[in-house]
Amino acid sequence: MPWDPEVYNQFKDIRYQPFFDLMNLISPEDLKKAIDIGCGTGEQTRILSEKFSNAEFLGIDSSAEMLQKSLDFKNKNLSFKQKKVEELYDSKEKWDLIFSNAALQWSDDHEKLFSKLLSLLSEKGQFAVQMPVQAENALNQILFQLASEEPYKTQLQDWNRVSPVLSLDDYAKMMFDVGLKNLNISIKVYPIIADDAEQLFKFISGSALIPYLERLDEENKEKFIIEYKKRIEEKFDTFPVIYAFKRMLLYGRK
Repeated sequence: MPWDPEVYNQFKDIRYQPFFDLMNLISPEDLKKAIDIGCGTGEQTRILSEKFSNAEFLGIDSSAEMLQKSLDFKNKNLSFKQKKVEELYDSKEKWDLIFSNAALQWSDDHEKLFSKLLSLLSEKGQFAVQMPVQAENALNQILFQLASEEPYKTQLQDWNRVSPVLSLDDYAKMMFDVGLKNLNISIKVYPIIADDAEQLFKFISGSALIPYLERLDEENKEKFIIEYKKRIEEKFDTFPVIYAFKRMLLYGRK
């Protein structure tokens, strides 16, 4: 997907708070080797590497556009590589910290994915993951409904993004079953105060909207955007408004 770092970072403060909440759950004890999956521009990985300076960090991301920005954030204990998380399926490398902030919701088959990632933890490894609860967030619901209706259903060739994110119970069971302790598992609302529908549109345009627009030609893309903005206005009929954006935070250690 053609990720745009500038658009994504327009809501930097909003997107970073869950990162800091997740990071604060991590212990520096026995932390020597860490991976950040879906590191984006690498700025957050840099923050991690500075807080846990005794560890070697690797940031991976599938987006060349995002990783181009990572050149600004390299340091002595931090490196980056263009790589999809699915490429870890064949890995036997062990990590003291497997970290991912707002990235794994883009990967399918979470039962398989999380089982594999959990198997890559070292003897005292830590697992720290944050994802938006897309199916419960209003902007995602409006987007999914619009894409399922004509003429967009045909234009998108019956494609729609079904969120792979499982229930809190499912992740809790997987983490418990592999012996993780000190479990800290929650869904937290990170409210966005929006002055108008355009602000809400811009927030989602830097992430969940991307794969829809890349499948449409220029004419239909513009029509889709206009209709989507209209439905956002109808959903949130008075402004300013609070948008209760839900995120899932998962932490545990062996």
